Amino acid sequence: MTDPAPSPGSALSRLAAALGPHEKRRGPPPVERWNPAYCGEIDMRIAADGTWHYMGTPINRPALVRLFSTVLRKDPERYVLVTPVERVGITVEDAPFLAVEMAVEGSDAAREIAFRTNVDDLVRVGPDHPLRFEQDRSGGVKPYVRVRADLWALVTRALALDLIALGEERAIDGDLQFGVEAGGAFFPIAPASQAQ
Repeated sequence: MTDPAPSPGSALSRLAAALGPHEKRRGPPPVERWNPAYCGEIDMRIAADGTWHYMGTPINRPALVRLFSTVLRKDPERYVLVTPVERVGITVEDAPFLAVEMAVEGSDAAREIAFRTNVDDLVRVGPDHPLRFEQDRSGGVKPYVRVRADLWALVTRALALDLIALGEERAIDGDLQFGVEAGGAFFPIAPASQAQ
């Protein structure tokens, strides 16, 4: 589900404007309410770089990728493409989406952060669209933002550096944490002692 239209003239409104008129954008279909029979796996893969592949070949039509992304769901055991009549499993190497553009307004408790994904979802960070931070194999930080349900977008490396630069230290339950404040919530990245 996409968020409501931001106020005119803001960085968030410029990000939303790049996606086209708000009233013409529809949210994804209600895939969480559909429960058709599972029909097995298909040879479709979302690579770690966000590229969708079918039978080993990249899908080069952005409109087709966006269409598939609207019927994507994360079931407990696998990612699936789901319609009212069938459900098929696909492979996702990391996260199904990439956060490719970021807009930031305000600071501290008034800070708003929004991301545009590679499939043109627009999400505002907050309790409904939290950030989470994981470690990669080399010990670096990989930020993710929840797009909808249990579908997350990996924040691209360039944006990750800008996002982490917004970090600050805060005492949480007696422990000093390094994290990012956005949308009225604080999202810890790591204990402050490890953020040096």
